[in-house]
Amino acid sequence: MRVYKKTSKSEGLTLYLGKRDYVDHITSVDQVDGIVKLDTSNFGDRKVFVQLACAFRYGSEDLDVMGLCFRKDIWIQQVQIYPECHKPTLTAMHDTLLKKAGDNAIPFSFEIPNNLPCSVSLQPGPDDKGKACGVDLEVKTYLAKEKCSADEKIEKKDTARLIIRKVQYAPSQVGAGPKADLCKSFMMSDKPVHLEASMDKDLYFHGEPIPIKIKINNESNKTVKKFKITVDQTTDIVLYSADKYTKQVYCQEFGETVEPSGSYENTLSITPLLADNKEKRGLALDGRLKDEDTNLASTTMLRTGVEKEVLGILVSYKIKINLMVAGGGLLGGLTSSDVTVELPLSLMHPKPEE
Repeated sequence: MRVYKKTSKSEGLTLYLGKRDYVDHITSVDQVDGIVKLDTSNFGDRKVFVQLACAFRYGSEDLDVMGLCFRKDIWIQQVQIYPECHKPTLTAMHDTLLKKAGDNAIPFSFEIPNNLPCSVSLQPGPDDKGKACGVDLEVKTYLAKEKCSADEKIEKKDTARLIIRKVQYAPSQVGAGPKADLCKSFMMSDKPVHLEASMDKDLYFHGEPIPIKIKINNESNKTVKKFKITVDQTTDIVLYSADKYTKQVYCQEFGETVEPSGSYENTLSITPLLADNKEKRGLALDGRLKDEDTNLASTTMLRTGVEKEVLGILVSYKIKINLMVAGGGLLGGLTSSDVTVELPLSLMHPKPEE
């Protein structure tokens, strides 16, 4: 089993975790089990605490000026492990980590509430430095005289921390695919254009081709010159402001022409990928761990009864099918128009095999 560990610069604390991804099962979240190995020779009268914090970072640490911190804590829990106070029920994970660490190791456990947001990061620009903005969870162990004392300064050399991720996987059962249709009439034409689009299911995995069935019935006297399929990601930051924005993550034009009184029917496959959107600053991504790549953010699975303020960042996707209909006759382009339908899209990861 792979073990993640981080040692403080003073070498008095070493934090051990057996994994860094913790699954949100909607009704519950995986428990965080870890240990801290201690070298108490330089502790003095200080105690050892372990903290689990979920926070929203909306600015890099190097931007902190005049005591202002570009970080908002959503939820914090901390326990004292030395002198011994917190005594968790030992799990198989604890047993494995204790064998790895050897003597002077103390176990701890945290329960992650299921109403906390999943880990999401916002893609930095090419010249941005420091940690990315977004929601992250962090396990930290540190030396202090008092718990939660605002007057006490915690030395960085006496701190060890590891970023973890709270993740959601796709449900085992998927629903029926969405369907949308539109019948639109035009100036100088007594008959309309019908557009219908549908998908086989309501959820797709990251990187999986998404087939879209398209039917066009052009009863008008105008020509459908071409059509375009786009996928938009909408990011709703609900923590500190009503900041909601949309970024296009996929766009492809199709040159098929549908003449007056003609029809078109086909299934077209699209695949929105982060690889095609590396330069888009502010794009929502699944929480990133150091030196690991990631993907477009997974769709946020909402549960009823959760306060909006603790949701952090909400991510959703929408597919748009847009027909460009050319105007005919003497008025030409003055009577051209678009016909557009939208389909909701959920993107997630499949649950890995145990």
